[in-house]
Amino acid sequence: MYIEAFTSHFGALTDARQSAKVTYPLEDILFITLCAVTAGAQGWSDIRDYAEGHQEWFERHGFLRDGIPVDDTIARTISRIDPEQFRLCFVSWMQDVHEATQGQVIAIDGKTLRRLYQRGDKHSTIHMVNAFSCANKLVLGQVKTAAKSNEITAIPELIELLDIDGTLVSIDAMGCQTDIAQQIVDKGGDYLFTLKSNHKKLYSAVVAAFAKEREEPLGDIRIENKHGRVEARIFHVLSADRINEDFPQWPGLKTLGMSVSYRQLKGKPAELTYRYHISSAELSEREMADAVRAHWSVENSLHWVLDVSLREDDCQIHQNHGAENWSMLRHMALNMLRAESSKGSIPAKQKRAWMKAEYLEAVLSAGFSEMVN
Repeated sequence: MYIEAFTSHFGALTDARQSAKVTYPLEDILFITLCAVTAGAQGWSDIRDYAEGHQEWFERHGFLRDGIPVDDTIARTISRIDPEQFRLCFVSWMQDVHEATQGQVIAIDGKTLRRLYQRGDKHSTIHMVNAFSCANKLVLGQVKTAAKSNEITAIPELIELLDIDGTLVSIDAMGCQTDIAQQIVDKGGDYLFTLKSNHKKLYSAVVAAFAKEREEPLGDIRIENKHGRVEARIFHVLSADRINEDFPQWPGLKTLGMSVSYRQLKGKPAELTYRYHISSAELSEREMADAVRAHWSVENSLHWVLDVSLREDDCQIHQNHGAENWSMLRHMALNMLRAESSKGSIPAKQKRAWMKAEYLEAVLSAGFSEMVN
C-alpha cells in the first residue's frame, strides 16, 4: 500500500534529465533515496550502499530493474528535482496523513543549514522556514527563504500552502506583521505572535496594559529545578478590547499575553524576563501558556533532532537544489520514523531500518498509512 501511496503523491514529479539518456527512472532513484535517508544515509554513496544491501527487496517491490545507479547519477537526479514541485508533493502528502484538530498549534519557525554555503561566501547559507504540528511533532511544510531576503517573505508563501482552518498559528517576532495576520485569519485560522519593540506603539500599549500584573506578586508560578538551574514561569492574559480602537489594523485581535520567566544558573545572577504576545483567539492563561510553550518546543522537538539525530548541520551537499531537497527528505524521514510506534530514539530506529528491510516496511507503512483507503 505504501508503494501506491508514494507513487500517487511523488510520481508526478518532473524529470529534468534528457529522456533519451535516462536509464534509471526518477521514481526509482527518489524511492531508494527516501528509504536510505530514513535509514540514516548522510551522502550519495550511502544511498548506493543501502540500495546494494537491500537490492533484492527493492527489486521485489518493482524498483531497480535496470540495476543500481552510481553515486553521481543519484546526486544529479535528486539535485535537479524542482524544489517547489517537490514541496507541493510533500504538503499534499502531509495533508492526507495529518488531520488538524480545532485549536491545534502550528508553529512556524526558521532554521539555518549552517554548513551549506557557497565556498568563500558564508552569507550564502540556506535558511528554511518550517511549519510544525506541535502536538503530533510532524513537519507540515517548508519553504526556503529567497536570496538576500528573510522569513517575512517566506512565511506568507508557506501559509498559502497549508490547511490552517481552525488552528492556532504561532510565529515569533519576525513574522509579527499585519499582512501575515490577515492571511491567517482569511484562511480560517488564528494567529499568536510574539511581540517586540519593532512595533513600537503596539508594544508600548501592550506593556502598559500589563502594568498592574507586573507589580503584583508572582503568585501561581511554575518552578523547575534541574541540571543546575532554577526556572520559573507564569502567564497573564487580558482582553484586547482596551487597545483595539487604537490598532484597527490588527484583524480580529482578542487577547494580549504576558509571559514572565525567572531563570538562575548556578553561580550566576538571576534573570527575570518579560515577553509579550498578541492573538486573534480568545485564550485563557492556561491556553496561552500551553501555546507559547508548544512553540518553544520546536527547538527541542525539531531543530535539535535535525541537528543531533539526523546531523543536518554536518551536511555539505549544495549542488543545484541538493540542499533544499535533502532538507525535505529529512523531514519526510523524521515524520515517518515518528509515526512508527515502536519504542526507541530516532537514531535507534534508523539503525533498525538500515539493517532490516522488514522494519523499513513498518516505517513506510506508518508514514503513508492514511493515504490509501
